[in-house]
Amino acid sequence: MDTLEIHEDAIPANARVLVVDDLLATGGTVKAVVDLLKLQKAKIVGVAFLVELQFLKGKEKLKDFPIYSVIRY
Repeated sequence: MDTLEIHEDAIPANARVLVVDDLLATGGTVKAVVDLLKLQKAKIVGVAFLVELQFLKGKEKLKDFPIYSVIRY
């Protein structure tokens, strides 16, 4: 089991946030980050990746946000 944490005052309410990660595979890690940011009342403006493994369908967990990928396999 993995854990992601964020300090309770790390992001001000209504802050516009772009989530950036190196790899989109199943989408679980970024979904957890998005959920943490929602608890902080951040406005998520998009999610960006260097590489997306399309065959794992990670985008399906992130349907509510614009998704940008530089390289897609």
